[in-house]
Amino acid sequence: EGGRWTDFTSFEGNANAIRLLMHQFRGRRKGGFAMTYATLASIVKYPYSSELSGGRNKFGFFASEEEDYRRIADDLGVRRISERPLRFARYPLVYLVEAADDICYQVMDIEDAHKLHLITTDKAMELFLGFFEGERRRRREETLLMVSDLNEQIAYLRTSVIGLLIEECASVFMENESEILSGSFSGTLIKHLSPAVAAAYSACSSFAVQHIYRSRDVLDIELAGYRIIGFLLEVFTDAIRKPEHAYSTLLLNRLPDQYEVDAPTLYGKLQALIDFVSGMTDVYALDLYRKITGMGLPAV
Repeated sequence: EGGRWTDFTSFEGNANAIRLLMHQFRGRRKGGFAMTYATLASIVKYPYSSELSGGRNKFGFFASEEEDYRRIADDLGVRRISERPLRFARYPLVYLVEAADDICYQVMDIEDAHKLHLITTDKAMELFLGFFEGERRRRREETLLMVSDLNEQIAYLRTSVIGLLIEECASVFMENESEILSGSFSGTLIKHLSPAVAAAYSACSSFAVQHIYRSRDVLDIELAGYRIIGFLLEVFTDAIRKPEHAYSTLLLNRLPDQYEVDAPTLYGKLQALIDFVSGMTDVYALDLYRKITGMGLPAV
């Protein structure tokens, strides 16, 4: 049961996404969101299980969804690389979804950091204008002179950068179409950007790691998150393992009925708990943590 154990010890959001979209929660329709096979396959960036990841890399589906993904991939004609452990080549549209995710994640983080005053306007402009050369850069600099609102200036540059990266990734996809369709393409579309654009993208990434993700506010939130999520997982796991205790009953009654914490197997019970915790918003998790610990009680 090594694959099932690593589903928990190496929890992966990508695998959780495919589960939430396909799983039939109690009281809900069969087939989850009832998406097409092509749509589901398009979000599985790592088409293998936690068993193959070895706890070190990302993976695309939990052991509970392995057979479902096998059926999806086989029906779509995706090349199977190995049977045991199960591994497929990527579905072609994954590259486009991944590129969209990478582009928005990287570019929007710079704009958000500017809005939060984590970086200066000059630095945000420097990073975004770095994507453009020659006439393209000159046109954007001229447009900036017509806009006085600083946030609007950054928003304009953000949309320009996103548009450029979309063009670049589309070109990479078309240039490597045969390899992508055959399942032999290596890397991501972002990794194949033209040299100047790749350098600008790398500059944004490096700056974000050094000055945004490690800022005091971000680190404080992460520290609190580790504490809150760890506590919730610990107390609810203990309740699942010792359901005969009165306190366990109180805790488990706190879970919505759609989560099957009374599943016939321990694996199923723990998955239901993970479904519950991973679906929480920050505000909900903090509120529940405060109530369970007695730091915040509802008004009586």
